[in-house]
Amino acid sequence: MKDDLAAHCPIARSLLCVGDSWSILILRDAVLGLTRFDQFRKSLGIAPTMLTSRLATLTEEGLLEKRRYMERPPRDEYVLTPAGQDFLPVLIMLNAWGTKHRAGGDLTRYVDAETGRSIVPIAVDLETGARIGTRPIRTIDGKSGVAFAPPRADVLS
Repeated sequence: MKDDLAAHCPIARSLLCVGDSWSILILRDAVLGLTRFDQFRKSLGIAPTMLTSRLATLTEEGLLEKRRYMERPPRDEYVLTPAGQDFLPVLIMLNAWGTKHRAGGDLTRYVDAETGRSIVPIAVDLETGARIGTRPIRTIDGKSGVAFAPPRADVLS
């Protein structure tokens, strides 16, 4: 992905730091309370070099914070920052999408800790109160401020 694409697109920018499956799964595990290298490695079955790289990127991008928990031998843990905690709704929505469109078998689900009931997430526009996807939307170019042209009907068919 080119940096010029990320210059004006928040989706492209986000994908630069969490756009691979390992990073998203590390964040999922961090939300579940895992903090240590060996915990992530065992949970994910990821190669140590890959895990080191992904943890470094997530730390550099501000989603995780590296904290020393033992001096000898030196050992660090990785805890969610506020930006990492803000990724929880993305994980919940991705889980719901996967459950709907990639179902089969015994799938992990998120439940409300107090009621035990499955979480059924929806995305709502705070300004209108409408569910995302129920009203037409437009995309405004960040550089020019001009709305992108809607897709042509002949391209969609």
